Amino acid sequence: MTPSLRWAFGSFFFLYFAYVGLVSPYASLFFLDRGFSVIEIAVLMSMLQITRIIGPFSWGWLSDYLSNRIGIIRVCACLAALTFLCIFFLHSYISFFIWMFVLHTILSSQMPLGETATIHALYKDNSFDKRYGRLRLWGSIGFIAMVLVAGELFQRKGIEVYPVVGCVVLIALALVTFCLHEPKMERRKMVKGELLVVLFNPDVRWFLISGFFMIFAHAALYVFYSLYLADLGYNKFQIGLFWALGVSSEVLFFYYQNKLLSRLDAEVILQGAFGIGVVRFILIAFLPITSVLILAQLMHAATFAAHHSAATKLLQRWFTGPLQARGQAIMATVSYGLGGTIGGLCAGWIWELSQPRDVFVMSAFACGIAGMAIQKMRPRRYPAHKD
Repeated sequence: MTPSLRWAFGSFFFLYFAYVGLVSPYASLFFLDRGFSVIEIAVLMSMLQITRIIGPFSWGWLSDYLSNRIGIIRVCACLAALTFLCIFFLHSYISFFIWMFVLHTILSSQMPLGETATIHALYKDNSFDKRYGRLRLWGSIGFIAMVLVAGELFQRKGIEVYPVVGCVVLIALALVTFCLHEPKMERRKMVKGELLVVLFNPDVRWFLISGFFMIFAHAALYVFYSLYLADLGYNKFQIGLFWALGVSSEVLFFYYQNKLLSRLDAEVILQGAFGIGVVRFILIAFLPITSVLILAQLMHAATFAAHHSAATKLLQRWFTGPLQARGQAIMATVSYGLGGTIGGLCAGWIWELSQPRDVFVMSAFACGIAGMAIQKMRPRRYPAHKD
């Protein structure tokens, strides 16, 4: 992969996750400013997860059918930018509901196809272990940068400038996609039932179950961690620092991931991530003091970054050729779509009926279940070394 192409993919990750860093913390504040109730806002924000249940697989199937990932990424990025511009003309709740659904259905194409194109380009020159993390870390940097910059901007100018920031980011993302390229895809006819053969592989099913429960566990973190810290007495600035610390730890992992991925099997890394996940959520639940919470946030390097890189590498074992994009999409659907949606609902139910710490106890149990699922995978058989 040439330096200019690495710059293009790094910029793509930076801008996409800058958008995520805008929407996740600040969209709810914008909707609140528009006069919507908490319940109405919760429904609007749920579109971020619900659209991941159907969207990624649909885009992945189209990509594999057309053998043109980059073309679809460009079209969807342009459509997303145009759709976001409609925000200036929306007034009613139903119009915002439809807008959120359409916008994030379109955007659900970007990560599965972008990841697949990046992986395809890196595997072509045998540089996945060395380069993938150093490209992917730009997404984490984009998220941190947007959280900090937008937070300061909204503090000074007010949340009403949110639409302008969103438009700038998505227009920039659309422009960057025209710099993306990947090696020519092998045009191979899609075979009916080929995907089902892979999905009937017991190892694939256990792997997807583990992904479901890992993101199920993290849904509580994404939805309720800030509220949990606020209940403990931390102010907004301190809460932001906790989030920045967690994302910074994943940046460090992505930068140095080659040292781990080149030495350990992906299954071993996943098992370690799930074990650390159990410890992390137990610490958050039962030892919520500053020094322990800092340690727990540093564990994000394992529970998110290590899990993501190892899972991405493992997908390449089963989903090859015309199945690549659908493999990434299925993982996104099962984990972030179903796991994130159901995990968030369960966390909300527990938060209402019990005490806040029990939300993170649930997350610890979910990480444990994910670890047991990976243990069900069959041991790999390696060829004997010949002297």
